[in-house]
Parts: sequence; C-alpha cells; structure tokens
Amino acid sequence: MATGIKDKVAIIGMGCTRFGERWDMGAEELMVEAFEECLADAGIEKKEIDAAWFGSCLEEINVGKTAMPLSTTLRLPMIPVTRVENYCATGTEAFRGAVYGVASGAYDICLALGVEKLKDTGYGGLPNFGSSAGTLVWQWWPNLTAPGSFAQLASAYAAKYRVKDIDLKRAMAHVSVKSHDNGLLNPKAHLRKKVSEEQVMAAPIIAHPLGLFDCCGVSDGSACAIVTTPEIARSLGKADIVSVKALQLALSSGEEMGYNEWDGDHFMTTTTCSKKAYAEAGITDPREEISMMEVHDCFSITELVTYEDLHISARGQAVRDVMDGFYDLDGGVPCQVDGGLKCFGHPIGASGLRMLYEMYLQLLGRAGERQLKDPRFGLTHNLGGFPFQNICSISIIGRYGS
Repeated sequence: MATGIKDKVAIIGMGCTRFGERWDMGAEELMVEAFEECLADAGIEKKEIDAAWFGSCLEEINVGKTAMPLSTTLRLPMIPVTRVENYCATGTEAFRGAVYGVASGAYDICLALGVEKLKDTGYGGLPNFGSSAGTLVWQWWPNLTAPGSFAQLASAYAAKYRVKDIDLKRAMAHVSVKSHDNGLLNPKAHLRKKVSEEQVMAAPIIAHPLGLFDCCGVSDGSACAIVTTPEIARSLGKADIVSVKALQLALSSGEEMGYNEWDGDHFMTTTTCSKKAYAEAGITDPREEISMMEVHDCFSITELVTYEDLHISARGQAVRDVMDGFYDLDGGVPCQVDGGLKCFGHPIGASGLRMLYEMYLQLLGRAGERQLKDPRFGLTHNLGGFPFQNICSISIIGRYGS
C-alpha cells in the first residue's frame, strides 16, 4: 500500500543563480553557479552524489537532448543522470526524480538541477513550440498565444462570479504590485523595481484584460537541490532538517478542451493535485496550515485563480482576499515571497527548483529582508501549458517531523 513521501527525504543543500538577462554566461556556466552554492550548502563532496536528475525544457536552443550536459559540465563521477522535461514543471520534475531515487532506497544522495537560457533565442517572449509539441498540436492549439488563452481565463472567471471588469483588473494589479514589492527585497530577482497599482492599471494591454505588468518575465537562470535521507542528514551534522512533505503531479486528460463540463474559470489539474498533496502531507486546513507559497504566476490572473484551486480562498472569493492583503508579505498566507515568476523571472527548467529554494531559505531563517516569522509549511506550484490543457506540479516542504 502506498504511504506517500512525507518525511522520507531531506533537503541538505540548495543553490540558485541570479535570474535575468545573463548575456555573460551560457547554460553551462549558470549550472556551475547554482551547483557550487548548493554543494557548499550541503557540506559534502561531489563524489558522494549517487545519481542526478537534469531538467531543461527548450533543448533545441539550450543544452541539447541528453543528460550529458549536466554530467560533463559538473564533472560528475560517472553516475546515472536522467534528463527530464515537463513544460513549466520541469524543475520540479527533476526534484521529484531525485526525491524518489532516495526514497526508493536505490541511492543515498541525489542531485536535482534545472536550467534554461532563454534570452539567447532572439525572441522577446517564449519561442513557439510549433510541431515540436507533437503532431496533433495544431488540432488542440490552433492560433494559440499564451496571453490570449490566459486572458480568456480572466474573462471566464469574471463572468462566472459576476466580478466587474474594473474590480478584477484592480485585483490583478494588486497581485503584480505585491510581487514587485517582494522582488525588490531579493538580490537574485530579475526585476527589482517597485510599481504602483496606477502604473499597472494604465499599462499597455497585451490581451484584454491582461496588461504589460500582468505578464511574468522571461529570464536565464539555474537552480538545484541535493537530497538524502533524514538519517544521513543528521550524520552530516544537519540540525535543522527540511524535509519533503508532499510531491504530486496532475496532467490534463483532455476533458477541459474536449468536453463541455469545464467552464474555463479555473484549473482542473490544480484543484485535484492540491487535494492529493494536502492528503499526503497530512494537511486538513490549508488556509490555516500553509505558511507561504510560490505559485505559477505566468500571468496575474493565473495566480489569482490558483488561490482558489489550492483551496486557500473560497470559490469566487480570491478577489476579496487579494484586496484585503491576505497574500501580501505580512498577510495570512504570503505568496510570491521572492517576487515570483513575475519578478524573479521564469527560465522554464529552473523555476520549480527556484520556488523550492525560497521555501528552503525561509524554513531555515536565511531569507534576509523578506524573512517570515516561524514558517511551518511552504508550498510550491507549477503550471505548464494553458488553462484548457496543462501540467500541474505541487510540492510541500517543512521542518522534519512537524
């Protein structure tokens, strides 16, 4: 009988580069930057790593298709390395592989690393996947743009809950302002500039009602983690052990796009995935028990809707909670504590691990100016794809035994 992952695996080290337009570095140099911090934090030697998982999404314009860029760049000692890709959940997928590798008993110490070098592509945003997303892509995604599809999410949400356009726009603006405020406190964030709600509201429209400040940044970056068992962590002298409480993944079945039951106002995957994650972690009241979150704010409306899909806000009540400051840094459940995708940036393969990096720092009291008071559980959420067809990954970490 499955017993879940709770407290079976500990994180003993993490590293993360500064995200941004890293013209001075290639993907390999970014990997080294993150790994050196991670290895020093773990307090082990490279030869002690038994296996690794490597996450990168757009390999054609990045590191290539195999796992060897990780093993050769880091000079890993002839160990198994697995390359994974799962859209925007790629970094968390690498983490999941490393965690399961340890939990299975196959390995003592594993590495998970994600990287993406997006600014060298020549695109202002993300490159178009085209037929590389599969031969049926044109059936499912005709004339598709990311802003356009998430703008439809905003319209569907407003229609279902009878939210006035100006009220939804103001709530989305607050989401973005909050992330900019948090990013300003983070020296590794890509966009470190305070903005006002008035600026956000007046920004050029990208796809109504989404304006420029409702869209996340496109960045270069890398992040990684080293995991082991709690027993080995103790033997290494780790006193404050951060352990994995839950790891869940949910992928669309096609029913959102193919049938009429979905009304376009929420993410079916996140709604399901979060319930399984809470059950695995032993959490019964997420609004009270989750201390902080990093969610997939590719657009401000995505973050707002995700509050409800995570069962933190009641259905139709996220706008009220946002405007009440519930998700601000000093609110009930601070969200995007490090600036989020919006301001930390979004190198696809690294984002899931970047989110975990912030939760890890917070749990160890090492987050500097943005440090929260005595956090217990940190949740991360990735969403790859589009509202009608996507991949959702949720992780929960916390202090071992809590």
